[in-house]
Amino acid sequence: MSKNEIPFEQAWAAVTQRDRSFDGRFVTGVLTTGIYCRPSCAARHPSPANVRFFATGAEAREAGLRACKRCLPDDVGRDEAAVLAAIDEIKASEGRPTLDDLAELTGYSPTHFQRVFKRATGLSPAAYSRALREERVREALGEEASVTEAVYEAGYSAPSRFYDETKGRLGMSAKDWAGGGAGRIVHWSVIETSLGEMLVAATDNGVCCLAFNEGEAELRARFPKAELIEGSGEFRALFDEVTKAVEDPSINAAHIPLDVKGTAFQQKVWQALREIPAGETRSYGELAAALGNPKASRAVGGANGANNIAVLIPCHRVVQADGSIGGYAYGPEIKAELLKREGAESGSDQEELF
Repeated sequence: MSKNEIPFEQAWAAVTQRDRSFDGRFVTGVLTTGIYCRPSCAARHPSPANVRFFATGAEAREAGLRACKRCLPDDVGRDEAAVLAAIDEIKASEGRPTLDDLAELTGYSPTHFQRVFKRATGLSPAAYSRALREERVREALGEEASVTEAVYEAGYSAPSRFYDETKGRLGMSAKDWAGGGAGRIVHWSVIETSLGEMLVAATDNGVCCLAFNEGEAELRARFPKAELIEGSGEFRALFDEVTKAVEDPSINAAHIPLDVKGTAFQQKVWQALREIPAGETRSYGELAAALGNPKASRAVGGANGANNIAVLIPCHRVVQADGSIGGYAYGPEIKAELLKREGAESGSDQEELF
């Protein structure tokens, strides 16, 4: 490959994992068959001794190889251009471009374009369009527009369409968003744990905040217009489950309901965090690559920092690219201890404080 080549070990790992985030960054030449493929090609893996990596398909062809007819490696650039064109069309259109419209725009069949778009973004074109409209509603509500105004400005044909599409995903209702949480009840408690004092808060929908060494003042700053009730007995069982998950972060806490708010991108990052197995870590770049956009590591870092629910949305599992512990809202010591309890190698030289 070129002077900016990816190390063989990293490229081979991408091939063995069929990591789509590396498609377009290099191609895999199989010298025994004379074929070159995308890193994500579904064909049987060759022996690494028979592999050579090339920066582009053109370089592979110059070496006498031909493109794989199964994964079509030379179409990566075309796929990217098609997805970008479709996104521009979705953003620019006041209505909803249909899958057929987008396929015609990009020159693909509808079925193939659906696969290409979902592979690149993690969402179908229809889901992407819905997520974009939801973000527009949030932005409008943040500017204190009325709910109805925000819904129409976001491109929904009627408020009922907004409620139908966002039910169960926003956490707080549209009116709650407009009022900054006014009218909502948040139950909270500060609990002693082996990691220090833990603030946990929940609505009827689920946990909305989990933080260390914080109290009512910080909670009120997060939910300035909500009614805060301390120490509600009816939430004791939920808070006990949260405490167990904090004391032993290696256990599966997926059963604990969450009530979170965030943009579609933040929600996507938080879901990706919850999919990192206990005992494993990811760098910001790896997380961005897993989301289909290797260049979005800074945006991933911003979404990671916007997480209000520690441990249950395990942002502590994100470390620096060199394996070092990196930053954490509640201090590197707590982060290192959480990783230690999960059996993860944090790469940190922090002293054991717990």
